Amino acid sequence: MNYRRHDVEFNADGSAIRGWLYRPESAADPLPVVVMAGGFSCVKEMDLPNYAETFAGAGLAVLLFDFRNLGASDGLPRQELNPWQQAEDYRHAITYTSTLPGIDSGRVGIWGSSYSGGHCLMVAATDRRVKCVSVQVPTISGHQSGLRRVPMDKVEAITQAFADDRARRMQGEAPAMRPLVGEASEMIGEASQNPLYPTGESRDYFLSATKDAPNWRNEVTLRSMEFARGYEPGIYVPYISPTPLQMIIGLQDFITCTDLQLEAYNRALEPKKLVLLSGGHFAPYVDEFEVSSSAARDWFVAHLGTPAK
Repeated sequence: MNYRRHDVEFNADGSAIRGWLYRPESAADPLPVVVMAGGFSCVKEMDLPNYAETFAGAGLAVLLFDFRNLGASDGLPRQELNPWQQAEDYRHAITYTSTLPGIDSGRVGIWGSSYSGGHCLMVAATDRRVKCVSVQVPTISGHQSGLRRVPMDKVEAITQAFADDRARRMQGEAPAMRPLVGEASEMIGEASQNPLYPTGESRDYFLSATKDAPNWRNEVTLRSMEFARGYEPGIYVPYISPTPLQMIIGLQDFITCTDLQLEAYNRALEPKKLVLLSGGHFAPYVDEFEVSSSAARDWFVAHLGTPAK
């Protein structure tokens, strides 16, 4: 099915959120809609249009947007990733779709990946406007993931860096920043200043995916890391039911951690579906895109339906 993509803008607590609305053509209104956004620091140009186009090709309207403080959207501090605020941006996006002519506000699905996958777990559990949710390689526990990512002997220094940053910000200084990816050989002494994702897998993905994303920046505020370490969206998983939940998990995911995701899936109630991929955290976007995108598409079609042609 053909579709058209439109630039859109909507209000989120006084900040302008910008994104793209995909509308299938040759389909009778009202359209079911999927609301989606990217993972940690990701902007809408980073492989996400591939998913949006897959969904739109099946007759689903799609709203793909940049979170506040990132990409084309407004909001300060720039490059600050507040997960609770980003979850609110999903809610604002859902509200926005309900104002659009030709969109069925009773058939809203949400999709998220990695960090935004965690947001979707929380939103699906607490916002009953959501009728279907699909997440891939979702964040489950910021605390557990943080313990695995940072050596124990570095935790005290990072905790102190968080406190120092807050004190400087209170005095009006600019937020401390941290690079997202970088070569391990470039990592400087203080753990609080090292790239957040120094591994080759993460570095290779971001350098490739951001070639067509001029608004992406290789940095986030240090407080974004502090927020992430206290973020526990997995606790909401048992409360998602009776909203249908699909989880797409990579068996070699060392970033949001395969075992944490599988344990969370086991705590979910029906209706639910598990899709296992053989690769790691970034495999759904690249090597196993056909599997991940078609699984999510079919899940949304099954639970939201499609418009009449």
